[in-house]
Amino acid sequence: MPKRNNRFPAEKAAKPKTKLGNKILRNWQLYLLILLPLLHVLVFRYYPMYGAQIAFKKFIASKGILGSPWIGFTHFIKFFTSYDFSRTLINTLVLSVYGLVAGFPIPIILAIALNYADNRRFKKYVQMITYAPHFISTVVMVSIIQQFFSMHNGIISNLITFITGKNENLLGVADYFRSIYVWSGVWKSAGYGSIIYLAALAGIDMEQHEAAIIDGATKPQRIWHIDIPGILPTAIVLLILNMGEVLDTGFEKILLMQNPLNLRVSEVIDSFVYKVGIASEIANYSYSTAVGLFKSAVGFALVVSVNHIAKKLGETSLW
Repeated sequence: MPKRNNRFPAEKAAKPKTKLGNKILRNWQLYLLILLPLLHVLVFRYYPMYGAQIAFKKFIASKGILGSPWIGFTHFIKFFTSYDFSRTLINTLVLSVYGLVAGFPIPIILAIALNYADNRRFKKYVQMITYAPHFISTVVMVSIIQQFFSMHNGIISNLITFITGKNENLLGVADYFRSIYVWSGVWKSAGYGSIIYLAALAGIDMEQHEAAIIDGATKPQRIWHIDIPGILPTAIVLLILNMGEVLDTGFEKILLMQNPLNLRVSEVIDSFVYKVGIASEIANYSYSTAVGLFKSAVGFALVVSVNHIAKKLGETSLW
């Protein structure tokens, strides 16, 4: 009999790890989808940082950014010591904090209410009605506000006139500007903002609700002990992100609603930067850039601080 070969065939050599190029070729559709958002961030978020250096320079257009002389923190000191600093900063903070306090819990309440709605048709109607304002442009929304608060034929103005007997231009009253601005923003964003909370509620294990029902828990008790703790991490993350926009009240809506009668409360940092840097007869690009850079620095510091506090207290954070 022939001698049996007891030697096993040599094992195949392990394949080398797939290289990045092979991964991209194999999943090119996914990389193509992320290409446009990546380009948007690079072009409109990172590339402008190159021009932020003129905040520390006396910018001369003929010499360009690199050729303009350095002057250090002169523009920042000028802004901090000016009358416009306290006025614009206070107006910006009041509008932002007012909007955060009024607008942050509304999407959560709406999401919980929709989550417990039994009638599916009613739920769809409410979702459609509340989501729709998000897709209205800022110009159209301000036009709607002006029509509603018009002292001649506005629905709200006529209603107030019928109740109080006074007919006044509500958009021209400085004391009403902040409430009109904030609550119109809540109306626009509440429905769309509730989507992420509805998704978080859908991720809660239904066995918790079933066990609570068996134990005799009421709906308010289930909301307080199951739903709110379930969506709390999502709410904390969104709160941290919103803190970065505390000084970012929005430019278009403010400018469209602004008029000489409400200017003392409607002049914010964004509108001030526009007027100094672009709308002024003698545009001061360096000064307006310094003001905008200050706003961004404050937003970054707030995000880092609130993220650190949230991580220490609740172990939920962005990083």
